[in-house]
Amino acid sequence: MDDSELVTAADAQLMQGLAQRVTALRPDLVNSDATYGELAWNWGKGHACDGESWLRRLWFSGDELIAWGWAQLPHRVRRSDGSVKDVTSAYLAYQVPPDHSELVDEVIDWYDGVTVGIERTVMPGIADEFALKRWAAHGYETDPAALGDTGTWTQLNERDLNDLEQPVLPDGFRFHTADEAGPQAAVRAHVDAWAPSPYTAEAYEGVRRTPPYRGDLHVLVEAPDGTMAASTIMWLDEVNETAEFEPVGSHPDYRRLGLGRAMLLHGMHLAREAGAHHMTVACLGAPGHPMARGLYYSVGFREFTRDAPLIKMAPRSHGDGRPDRQDRQQQ
Repeated sequence: MDDSELVTAADAQLMQGLAQRVTALRPDLVNSDATYGELAWNWGKGHACDGESWLRRLWFSGDELIAWGWAQLPHRVRRSDGSVKDVTSAYLAYQVPPDHSELVDEVIDWYDGVTVGIERTVMPGIADEFALKRWAAHGYETDPAALGDTGTWTQLNERDLNDLEQPVLPDGFRFHTADEAGPQAAVRAHVDAWAPSPYTAEAYEGVRRTPPYRGDLHVLVEAPDGTMAASTIMWLDEVNETAEFEPVGSHPDYRRLGLGRAMLLHGMHLAREAGAHHMTVACLGAPGHPMARGLYYSVGFREFTRDAPLIKMAPRSHGDGRPDRQDRQQQ
């Protein structure tokens, strides 16, 4: 077991390796924020600006990583419109494979130890019944705010890459890859879709340096006036022959034109050509967030699994406000 340290690029790659092994064994047990692509995206875009608030611990058997915990501690987020947001609660991303389930208690004890006096949240997979029991035994409860009509729990959707429709764009729109469009266009497309966003040119450079990023699997849609109206990145897991969309976004002035649907279909064709046979994408699952879910369902995705948001409130002497997790969702 490694002592607590800040998360490094090498750590992220070890975590991705464990994600691949769990995906091959029990894909329904890959936790929220612990998938191969999600780890790449979160590390790449955030390590330069948020890395000082990231603390991790790794568990090994010999040289093999067998569990990890990644605690995101309170920090300040600076966004593209000049605003700042203080994240006052802690969040844990983690993964414990089913053949080492006894380590769940150690992960929980470590997380509690580095977040004393702080409100803390975690999202284990709904299929991991053993882990859910252990979190409950340590005082974690279902988070009612996260499960509300506009809550922040996520579902993972999947489909195979057989029988793909051909994408159809409106007249004058066309596809580009990030390799073709360049870094400035790729960053602008993302910031426009998710404004206000903490994403920057520096964050994109981090994404580009994070395996398995490929510029030819980063798709943009250009509008007739030259605006990059939509974009998505696909993360190819060659070991499991699967790929993941993360993130997916459209410029607010170009929504409801069928761009997202065409882009996803085009992306799946590219992923299949690159060797993938299976595709996943996550979205918010609460009833009040129907748009992304409807988009993914329209191109053949269906819910595969979901997470179970849990919370452990801080002692009253430290404040009893609700958790501020929006920036974990912020793309």
